[in-house]
Amino acid sequence: MQIWGKFFGGVIGFMFGRFFGAILGIWLGHQFDKRLSGAPQGMQERQALFFNTTFAVMGHMAKASGRVTENDIRMATALMDSLRLDGDARREAQAAFRRGKASDFDLEAHLRSFRDLTFGRREVQLMFLEIQIQTALSDGDLHPREYAILQTIANRLGLGQAQLDAMLARWQAESRFQGGAANNSGPSIKDAYSVLGVSEDISDQDLKRKYRKLMAENHPDKLVAKGLPQEMMEIAKRKAQDIQVAYDKIKSTRGMR
Repeated sequence: MQIWGKFFGGVIGFMFGRFFGAILGIWLGHQFDKRLSGAPQGMQERQALFFNTTFAVMGHMAKASGRVTENDIRMATALMDSLRLDGDARREAQAAFRRGKASDFDLEAHLRSFRDLTFGRREVQLMFLEIQIQTALSDGDLHPREYAILQTIANRLGLGQAQLDAMLARWQAESRFQGGAANNSGPSIKDAYSVLGVSEDISDQDLKRKYRKLMAENHPDKLVAKGLPQEMMEIAKRKAQDIQVAYDKIKSTRGMR
């Protein structure tokens, strides 16, 4: 039984509202399942290594700031819940998280194995990095040692410094944007631009084109047609709503019609 799609679906639920465009991971997971059907018997071992690496590096990241906080443990538990890990699978994930906290944890060796495991599948690697970014920022702050680990991960997976920094900025912007939308202060205009993935000097015409493209890509009906489970419709609706709110705020600020 293939579990790449299960991983993507669980992670999307875990990171609900956190990463721009992440909802497409469900569709990507569906595609992986189809491509990996009929995989050799060794696939189960590779899948186990994938999960172990994910939780081990999460543990290593959690310990980087000096101590593992309740937020770190809560995040790891939430991911296990989202992936519906129980029994032996859950115990293995918990053991991997503990191994990652050990002083002799070999991050480089685990990243080499992970890189070989993913066979250059960029979507899987990006999702892995996003999980570690969320772990690093679980307390709302980025410790220098956490940033150094993220740099190592990005480098070993062939992701550039600029891409890492863009992912960090996007996560922080979306988190602030959603937090502002939930209180009277409202989301900031800067974060609104970040949610749409555009700079503040973009022209009105290009802004409209970007907005229409994002709404088309993230429209719930279109995502369902691409394989998004009906159960995940609320996630699609929330993402489209975030895009709409961000665009409306920018339009209002610019006096656009």
